[in-house]
Amino acid sequence: MNNLKIFCTIGPASLNKSFLINLDPKYVKLLRINLSHTHHNELEEIVKFIRRYTSIKICFDTEGAQIRTSIIKKGTKTLKMNNHYYLSDIEELSNFIPIKPVLIYKKIKKNDILSIDFNSAKIKVTKVEDRRLKCKVIQEGMIGTNKSIAIDRSIIIPAFTENDMCSFEIAKKLNIKDIALSFTSKSEDIIKLRQFFNYKINVTSKIESKKGIRNLESILEETDNILIDRGDLSKEVPLEFIPKMQKKIIHTSSRFKVPVYVATNLLESMVKSPEPTRAEINDIYNTLLDGASGLVLAAETAIGKYPNDCIDMVIKVAKTL
Repeated sequence: MNNLKIFCTIGPASLNKSFLINLDPKYVKLLRINLSHTHHNELEEIVKFIRRYTSIKICFDTEGAQIRTSIIKKGTKTLKMNNHYYLSDIEELSNFIPIKPVLIYKKIKKNDILSIDFNSAKIKVTKVEDRRLKCKVIQEGMIGTNKSIAIDRSIIIPAFTENDMCSFEIAKKLNIKDIALSFTSKSEDIIKLRQFFNYKINVTSKIESKKGIRNLESILEETDNILIDRGDLSKEVPLEFIPKMQKKIIHTSSRFKVPVYVATNLLESMVKSPEPTRAEINDIYNTLLDGASGLVLAAETAIGKYPNDCIDMVIKVAKTL
């Protein structure tokens, strides 16, 4: 596969000279900065550092329409079975779980079930109070800062956070032309995104919800690229259906002649191990064989021990096609 395209996520493991100068622009086409883990005040310094060592394009990946935990004191908190906690955007109690975006708690109702950090813990809303929600732990587990929260029903969340919109201003100042739109649910989100910029941007629409799948064809009419985020998608679609959904999205994107990229757990084992599993190699091979234009490395290059080796492994697999 001579036209393989790899997107690499920048994080603590890759924001260094050694990683950046060894990137091969023949394969690595985009460096992704995840705004869910990067405050807009940090962006200018990060972009300038990257550009010091490589000319590979940089992409800002929005927080988008998602609920997350905010800052957890001490970094993590263990939620014990049947214990009660309060969800809010104001800190006041020891058994408090901060959430964002601001005021999102107003959209959550009694008996809603919330899964935190890909089912690490589950809580059920037992009482709605002024500016806070009382919840009972129905599946104990550990939670951390800035972890995703999924609700067992569909709610409307703004397509852009305050951090996103501040980041767009930084993007314009630094002439960033690639934006990934998280949780794209309708074509209007893309149109609204383009209106923030006074120049043409390349939009990568991330499909990670049932609504995004339902509106895929209208999204394809407006976007430049599609990114299948299998992690967040699996919060709404049962795991056993993810392969089927992936094939469907790739096939539909191909009909519209829109490039499609696949992310999540491609080489997850290589976050800690120098060698991948056989299942991961099969996954990469078959994803590319199905017609994906490229792959997105997330934790593998952002926080993994072997970021350059992960890139090399993807290239090796692609060359066997």
